[in-house]
Amino acid sequence: MKSISPLFSVSTAKSPIFYFSPISLRLSSVKFAAPLKINSPDKKKPCSKSAKTLSAAPRIDPITTTAASAPPKKVLVPIGFGTEEMEAVILADVLRRAGAEVTVASVEKQLEVEAYGGTRLVADTFISACSTEIFDLVALPGGMPGSARLRDCEVLQKITSRQAEEKRLYGAICAAPAVALLPWGLLKRKQTTCHPAFIDKISSFRAVKTNTQVSGELTTSRGPGTSFEFAICLVEQLFGEPVAREIGELLLMNPAGDDPKRQEFNEVGWSLDRTPQVLIPIANGSEEIEVVTLIDILRRAKVNVVVASVEKSAQVLASSGTKIVADKLINATSDSIFDLIILPGGTAAAERLHKSKILKKLLKEQESAGRIFGAICSSPAVLQKQGLIKDKKATAHPAVLDKLKDGVNDAQVVIDGKLITSQGLATAIQFALAIVSKLFGHARARSVAEGLVYQYPRS
Repeated sequence: MKSISPLFSVSTAKSPIFYFSPISLRLSSVKFAAPLKINSPDKKKPCSKSAKTLSAAPRIDPITTTAASAPPKKVLVPIGFGTEEMEAVILADVLRRAGAEVTVASVEKQLEVEAYGGTRLVADTFISACSTEIFDLVALPGGMPGSARLRDCEVLQKITSRQAEEKRLYGAICAAPAVALLPWGLLKRKQTTCHPAFIDKISSFRAVKTNTQVSGELTTSRGPGTSFEFAICLVEQLFGEPVAREIGELLLMNPAGDDPKRQEFNEVGWSLDRTPQVLIPIANGSEEIEVVTLIDILRRAKVNVVVASVEKSAQVLASSGTKIVADKLINATSDSIFDLIILPGGTAAAERLHKSKILKKLLKEQESAGRIFGAICSSPAVLQKQGLIKDKKATAHPAVLDKLKDGVNDAQVVIDGKLITSQGLATAIQFALAIVSKLFGHARARSVAEGLVYQYPRS
């Protein structure tokens, strides 16, 4: 099987190893226990090429790839209380970008589910509605107690067991392989990886420490920090190597061998003598990967994060169809003081954030008071429009970088004094960890990265 090069470097080991460099959730050490059979559409009619510019459409933003001349691949992503939100959202988003019809199903008695890091996600349907469906892939996110909630769902167990019996693709990440698939008997004779905290539950003869492991129809992975490579590996099995390579590029995943690059100008300290208060405003069309990654990582670092909707409703529909419920409406924050305000991206959302009078007021006060603020993806252009970047260095998604006066195009994260910006999507983990390192130091950022199973940048 061809590797996904040049995005991936290929090991000369007996089993091919596909690798995305450690920065932005690359396909790191994807190992195949046996030659991989790709369940893909007609090779002569692959998924259509995606436009390499930011789309104005709010649902798949900034880039979308859709399958042509073939029925859509159907994917089930179940969620429960305590599901790891980065894993669930990255899986759904990346697979939708590749053209899959993804159903996010709740195993709870309600559609709204509070995830591991406190993000409130709204499922598309209940798992009971999926009991007779045929899926091309069933992919279980991890997290605790989320993995146990999935394990205890009889409907999901039957769906996944049927998937394995009928030789269709199934997978799990983080705690889910050990906590759910193992007691269901779905790891027999399968080489398996999972989060380091749970690897001792798997037979030492079958346990492996690769970031993503393919064994027949089963694919497993280690944690939030390997979610992108897990998702891309599943895209390759569903749609083939060309689509997987293209999606990896569109997600701004780093080429193999490249180190993550962060540039800092006019360095100043960000440390505080209290718990940092951070505002993350969201809107319809926000990039769910960026929203959820920021929330999850900052809360892991013990930051008090407030998610505020600039819409009339607390619930927003993100760019790839994920429904997220904010903590409050932006009106309720108008008199609050935040140590840091971060704008997630998404073309449609950036426009809606720009039009929010309350957010504009908060950002102006933030800059005037010398407090920290920043943006990722398309949203640095919002700061530019509001005159908040001025003569500072910044970066943004390649499609909007030329809108910045002093745009930096060769770094995933750029810090200039108390302004921080990033390119978007797959650079969101590095962006969030850079914020943690500035607020608390490298030791805490490295500790958070370890829990994510993410290689903290060397520099």
